[in-house]
Amino acid sequence: MKKKQVLTMTMAVAMAAAVAVPACADGEKVKITYAQWGNEVETAATQEVADKFNSEQDKIEVEVVKIDHDTYVTKLNAMATAGELPDTGIMSEAGVLKFAENGLLADISSMYGEGDAKPLDSLTFRYQGTPVAYSAANEVLNLWYNNDLLKEVCEKQGIDPSEVTPPASADDAWDWDTFVETAQKLTLDVNGKNALDPDFDADNIDIYGCTINTLPWQLEVWALSNGGGYYSEDGTECTIDSEATVEALQRIADLSNVYHCAPPVTSAANALESSLGSKKVVMATDGAWNVGTFLGPSADFEYGVGVLPYMKEKVTICTGGPNVVFATTEHPEEAMEWLKWYYQEENSWSLIEAGTWMPILDSWYTDEEKTDKWINNPNYPEHDMYKSAVVDYARDNSKSTAWYYVNGTEEFNATLDSVFSGVWSGDQSMQEAIEENLDELNEIFEENNA
Repeated sequence: MKKKQVLTMTMAVAMAAAVAVPACADGEKVKITYAQWGNEVETAATQEVADKFNSEQDKIEVEVVKIDHDTYVTKLNAMATAGELPDTGIMSEAGVLKFAENGLLADISSMYGEGDAKPLDSLTFRYQGTPVAYSAANEVLNLWYNNDLLKEVCEKQGIDPSEVTPPASADDAWDWDTFVETAQKLTLDVNGKNALDPDFDADNIDIYGCTINTLPWQLEVWALSNGGGYYSEDGTECTIDSEATVEALQRIADLSNVYHCAPPVTSAANALESSLGSKKVVMATDGAWNVGTFLGPSADFEYGVGVLPYMKEKVTICTGGPNVVFATTEHPEEAMEWLKWYYQEENSWSLIEAGTWMPILDSWYTDEEKTDKWINNPNYPEHDMYKSAVVDYARDNSKSTAWYYVNGTEEFNATLDSVFSGVWSGDQSMQEAIEENLDELNEIFEENNA
């Protein structure tokens, strides 16, 4: 299997042996570089933020370095070999721990001190227990719904909408059986019969009650909810074949193949635009970024948001692209000072206000004034609904996605995507699919986490 190119230990050694760049003379600003993969417009916008930082203090000057997205890792490889890595930069979530393993990332545990508002703990990337990155934004998974379609189905079925509206509070979250039964009630065939009716025509479905995003990294949430997981909590063991994990993933396939309340899995089914946006699916799971990328700006229906249903544990998972301090910087304290300033919500306010990003600092989840500033705007759904279903849920029920503490998740998840395909089609059970590919999955894990 072809692996994604990563910085190697040989490169790390070569980089460490390179001649260090002299520090700035007394009285001069320390110059810090920040690498990112945006286009020209995004790079200019990032430099504007850096210029604001540069103008607000007289110790540090930040220069933004543009690297094309498609060649980002390749370029960093070359820079590492030459001993010319930037001081700081953005990374993909799945690549952080490989860089840390090769000694390329600095320990950032001193970035926040006592009394500081800190990133939520679930947004901390750790290598062997040491913080090496914080996400620049937060994103959690939720259950979203087309409220117009929900009401339409309820009217046809004579159901009170309040009985089938996804709960916005973790305290009231549906258990899995309730979720499946509700999705069946909201699933209608072309004759107007729901999926609980003995005369339901499963071959001619008009409206589906639900769909689950089947991107492998998102499916991890169901394994965790069922008391399992792709990996052990400390990241030292691959547990993809555990009974709890296999059972949870099989339940996702059963929504379509057994209960007929979800559409057959296709790549298109992974986006809210093609699920809720089709006006043929009532409820769908996906990330909070959809408020800013689809639901707020372009959805032509009233939407709502609830917490995920649960199997055994009420849990969601979070993610967010991180910034890092490269270990070879001559100015680690200044690099951390820049990133700490850059992480402040006002520097990404347009993305937060739009609903594309969620804040990372804990104060935005606990300080009512800050929370209201965040979600009291027309891009968001009703205040109390969003606060309970997204803000409070992210604060109290969120766990880190595996790439925060396990290496090689990109390759592992790409393999899972192929492994699961026969299950979605109904040709294999989840047990059969995982057992058949377990050696390969374990090999990927062990190669990346030795």
